[in-house]
Amino acid sequence: MTSAPTGTPAAGTAPTTPRPPDAPHPPDAPDRPASEVELTIGGMTCASCAARIEKKLNRLDGVTATVNYATERAKVSYPEDVQVADLIATVVKTGYTAEEPPPPAPPAAPADPDGATAPAADPELAALRERLVVSAVLAVPVVLLSMITPLQFDNWQWLALTLAAPVVVWGGLPFHRAAFTNARHGAATMDTLVSVGTLAAFGWSLWALFLGDAGMEGMREGFSLTVSRTEGRSAIYLEVAAGVIAFILLGRYLEARSKRRAGAALRALMELGAKDVSVLRDGREVRVPVAELAAGDRFVVRPGEKIATDGTVVEGTSAVDASMLTGESVPVDVTAGDTVTGATVNAGGRLVVAATRVGADTQLARMARLVEDAQNGKAEVQRLADRISGIFVPVVLLIAVATFAGWLGATGDTVAAFTAAVAVLIIACPCALGLATPTALMVGTGRGAQLGILIKGPEVLESTRRVDTVVLDKTGTVTTGRMTLHEVHPADGVGEDELLRLAGALENASEHPIARAVAAGAQERTGALQVPEHFENVPGLGVRGRVDGREILVGRLGLGTAPGTDAGTSLPQRLARAKEAAEAAGRTAVVVVRDGAPIGVMTVADAIKETSAEAVRALRGLGLTPVLLTGDNRAVAESVARAVGIDEVIAEVLPEDKVEVVERLRREGRTVAMVGDGVNDAAALATADLGLAMGTGTDAAIEAGDLTLVRGDLRVAADAIRLSRRTLATIKGNLVWAFGYNVAALPLAAAGLLNPMIAGAAMAFSSVFVVTNSLRLRSFS
Repeated sequence: MTSAPTGTPAAGTAPTTPRPPDAPHPPDAPDRPASEVELTIGGMTCASCAARIEKKLNRLDGVTATVNYATERAKVSYPEDVQVADLIATVVKTGYTAEEPPPPAPPAAPADPDGATAPAADPELAALRERLVVSAVLAVPVVLLSMITPLQFDNWQWLALTLAAPVVVWGGLPFHRAAFTNARHGAATMDTLVSVGTLAAFGWSLWALFLGDAGMEGMREGFSLTVSRTEGRSAIYLEVAAGVIAFILLGRYLEARSKRRAGAALRALMELGAKDVSVLRDGREVRVPVAELAAGDRFVVRPGEKIATDGTVVEGTSAVDASMLTGESVPVDVTAGDTVTGATVNAGGRLVVAATRVGADTQLARMARLVEDAQNGKAEVQRLADRISGIFVPVVLLIAVATFAGWLGATGDTVAAFTAAVAVLIIACPCALGLATPTALMVGTGRGAQLGILIKGPEVLESTRRVDTVVLDKTGTVTTGRMTLHEVHPADGVGEDELLRLAGALENASEHPIARAVAAGAQERTGALQVPEHFENVPGLGVRGRVDGREILVGRLGLGTAPGTDAGTSLPQRLARAKEAAEAAGRTAVVVVRDGAPIGVMTVADAIKETSAEAVRALRGLGLTPVLLTGDNRAVAESVARAVGIDEVIAEVLPEDKVEVVERLRREGRTVAMVGDGVNDAAALATADLGLAMGTGTDAAIEAGDLTLVRGDLRVAADAIRLSRRTLATIKGNLVWAFGYNVAALPLAAAGLLNPMIAGAAMAFSSVFVVTNSLRLRSFS
């Protein structure tokens, strides 16, 4: 992939021939492999700018582009015969700048005494603030002098001109420059409306002052919220020219600051990682930048330090705080063999970790990439808004001309006609339309990342609104996916601790999942386990050996009749009932035999997660019908379903049949969400209307899901759907406001019911309202 500096095509690159705007590709054209690039776009001032760039890029043969005004990014898919330099050149020819964003670099901002990194200053925001402050200081006296007649002294109008001129020329320079650039390319944007409106008001004022009667000593002027009739030679609009520019600069500044806050969650996510790491080389610790870490390297993590990258603990025991990635406040205990994630904090002892994933492959990098992709995408409702914004400005110019002509023809009053036309130009900016979706999406996806919820794209939001059924995979989703010791039933005369000690000692020597569950449960309840004097595995039945000089057998009931044993298989009635009850509940029963006599029954089961029942209640509260899907036998499935409050169970389903189950539910008219974590869930996640992948699961499941739940807590599934629905509701609320504002404001302005300065304030408020409304998502919990 080649690139060129901003605005410069790569040398030797032939420009591609654009096709007509709506011309389809030839039907016999072969599919060409596409690459993707993300460009940073400069110079956009409103949604219609984004629409123009998107339209120009999409005219290139084989190119598909999405331009996001709020993130100032263009995501472009292009064929192999198109170069990145061609894309950049197309954007430059449209009147804007473009470049490939540089790779993320560690923040260079100095740390404060407490170790926190100081936020980097934004030079564009600082320049905009300076322009706003100077313009406001100069414009306020102009507005006060023009609006309040008692303040007007002899020749006050010349002071107003002196103060207003720098505001119109220097303060409004970004609008005039952008309007001129767009005019050169045969386009009109929001800047065109502002520039034409304010320059017209300023130009009229100059004419009235120098060639009319407005410059005479003793001239006085009043202010009206609506269009007022007056003699044109004595009317000046300096307060409109200066006040509108100050108001719009204020709106731009608040909008830019809010957009920066909206993207703060993603920036914070990308800056979470450690900056350097202690790598073990030749038995010594060497401090190196994280970028030099390679897969397979072993590195040391001391208490309080961030884990540099994803890896496996090879030495040490500790607790890891993953709250910044998963939102889970309780540290997780880790020991040798456990996996850890980069950017989490070692809260306990010293660890030695073997790196398994580095750089762009780490979970942190993948999370940031998912969030950024989602923020750069567009929901269907936003595409409609962009199309409207793209044609809105030319239509408004025509309405302004028609307003001027209509007022002039009806009243013969040039001043009133001019005032109404200027009000139409200024109030009609479609900026709020362009901000409605991307700002809400930025804040919503950023807040989701903080809570351990990754939304893959804006189209996912529409799916969450329609979903009415949620299919829950059992193993690893509703349950832990690990066998645990559940109940212990000792025979008469045998203590529970004694039973656990004998069985645990023998099972601790086995690697079978059931044996590991018994050993772990025994160790937890009785302490350290002794080593058996003899151990033997009996395939398909269990284990046997010698503990404390006694012959111990642990396993299925038939173990006692295995070759080489002389024990019978009958159980005392109480133990037999316990075994039958366990199997009826879907648990596995393990019999313990000592010297040929049964001394107890233990039950083992895949433990239900503590939060699963609460999660199911939360899903029901969202109007969803939960369905348990599993390959286990029906007894096990129904037992789990009863425990968590699920009524509908689909059991004994082969992995390859899970897709058919989802499709059948959809054929029944349901809109289906699927929650899963395994490789065998990936196809079903992709088939469902909404796929929710548990982040503790496999990469295949995570890639197939629409929403990724970073921590393995089913309650987050309900939070994810709530957040998605709240984000969608915010987007729709923003669009209703933006559409409603323009629909209501234009007729008022054309009818002469709005002074141009009030129109400017209302337009600025509209954009600020949309961004502020989106920022409310930051408080979602």
